[in-house]
Amino acid sequence: MPEASGYARGVPCWVDLSSSDIEASKEFYTALFGWEYFVGPPETGHYTQALIGGQGVVGLMQQMPEQVDVPVTWTTYLKADDADATHKAVLEHGGQALSEVIDVMGEGRMLIAADPTGGVFGVWEPGRHIGARVVDEPGTVIWNELSTPNAGRAREFYAAVFGLEIGEAMDGFDYTTIKAEGRDVGGIYTVADAQPGWRVYFAVADTDATAAIADSNGATVVSEPRDTPFGRMAVIQDPQGAVFNLISRPEN
Repeated sequence: MPEASGYARGVPCWVDLSSSDIEASKEFYTALFGWEYFVGPPETGHYTQALIGGQGVVGLMQQMPEQVDVPVTWTTYLKADDADATHKAVLEHGGQALSEVIDVMGEGRMLIAADPTGGVFGVWEPGRHIGARVVDEPGTVIWNELSTPNAGRAREFYAAVFGLEIGEAMDGFDYTTIKAEGRDVGGIYTVADAQPGWRVYFAVADTDATAAIADSNGATVVSEPRDTPFGRMAVIQDPQGAVFNLISRPEN
């Protein structure tokens, strides 16, 4: 199982789930992906890391009582070399800072922000915690992409704030990859009527079987498994309302 040792600037390096019922979420995702959990101490708000092979792959946290009307979501974090400088750049380029820069007890420094089109994302400056230690394996994150009504404006923003490069548009579809150090690390695409947001894809060995497990454990299969040039995909809404994607890669 290959382990990540670090991330380039602007690369999605971590995701976490803000859940209305963290115990129910843990039970659901264990059934789906086989995750085990490390629960942090009280001073972290019992922030929980999901583990595969003893390595952290995503985070989970319980929403506060005052967040009862806040949608349950997966948040994508982009790696920053300097969280303070990134906070400043977000504002300079038309985004919003939804939090101040927070020191996370030596683990790293973070903030939550929104791009000019409304897509919410996290910023992570690593300390002891670099981000996901395992990716691109079943039960881990394999891809992150932003859907937004204004992909052009979003591309300008992420290129300016994080130094990301923009790939070539797909024929007949306003979808481009974003690149760091010449490597595709995510995507940005236009969905005219959609709520802007970063989408998370989890790798699985069998999309159909995993979607069936999700359905039998109280989730909604928003989009049934289907073949694409990139693998077999499905869209799932978990029992608390968070939406995510499944993908199994082609055989060859």
